[in-house]
Amino acid sequence: MTTHGPVAPLWRCGGCDAPWPCPTRKRELRAEFDGAPVSLALYMGAYLVWAAEDLVWLPAGRLHQRFVGWVR
Repeated sequence: MTTHGPVAPLWRCGGCDAPWPCPTRKRELRAEFDGAPVSLALYMGAYLVWAAEDLVWLPAGRLHQRFVGWVR
């Protein structure tokens, strides 16, 4: 289990206080979803929707890049 989980409503990392998902959590997620990029994108898309409710001041493009744009 990771300590790098999201802390809402500011969506900071509980492990390192970086914007979530932090680089460590991204590495962990890539390993967890190895070979399943569509599943990772869907998983992160759900977090994007959740975070968009809290982070209303951030432009949609920035939210998309932060939560889904790094998934390849």
